[in-house]
Amino acid sequence: MTDIRIEGARIIIAGGSSGMGLALARRLLGEGAAVTIAGRSEDKLAAARRDLGEHPGLSTVAVDISREEEVAALFCNSGPVDHIVSTAADIEGAYQLLSSIELTAAQRVVESKFYGPLLLAKYGAVHLPASGSITYTSGVAAYRPAARGSVVAAVNAALEGLVRALAIELAPIRVNAVSPGWVDTPIWSLVAGDAKQAMLEAMAERLPAGRVGKPEDIADAIRFLIGNGFTTGTILHVEGGHRLV
Repeated sequence: MTDIRIEGARIIIAGGSSGMGLALARRLLGEGAAVTIAGRSEDKLAAARRDLGEHPGLSTVAVDISREEEVAALFCNSGPVDHIVSTAADIEGAYQLLSSIELTAAQRVVESKFYGPLLLAKYGAVHLPASGSITYTSGVAAYRPAARGSVVAAVNAALEGLVRALAIELAPIRVNAVSPGWVDTPIWSLVAGDAKQAMLEAMAERLPAGRVGKPEDIADAIRFLIGNGFTTGTILHVEGGHRLV
């Protein structure tokens, strides 16, 4: 049973303009929360507003969470916040063999999936109530790495270490992460291009769950972590049994 009220809660979702973050925004708005989607692209933010129907509880703000001054300004201008979520990830060009990886691509992963979450906690925690929470997204690559995925695997593992440390330092604010498996989101077009559908279908055949994930599966998991007041320092695996095969 969840024990944190969502109706009326003020929630910031970094990376919420597409995929898992967008599904979460839709879920939370439907429960009466006030949701701010933070993202780098004005075009994607506008598309998210259209997708969500210009909901009265929705606001958007252009922010690059890897830039400290922009994150500081986000919270300075946002007023009170009850929960912070980050689903942001910039992995373009990161899935390469070690011999081909470009440092700039690796740096973008670190900035979006480690420095960004770190800055969200640094500047956001002081605005959260004791019942507040911070929820990140890591990924199954930290547990089931593959060739071409060394950078993503390493950064996801680092983020999970940050979760455990912040859960102690920021207590009683709760800090958790969801670790998704393969989820059918637009990010796969960057990873696989035209082979996206074939790759997802092949993975679905391998998984005990018999399918790959949907954005709504991850939104459900994040919603649980936001609402359960007795869960902190936890990595919630939502990956269809991928760690077993």
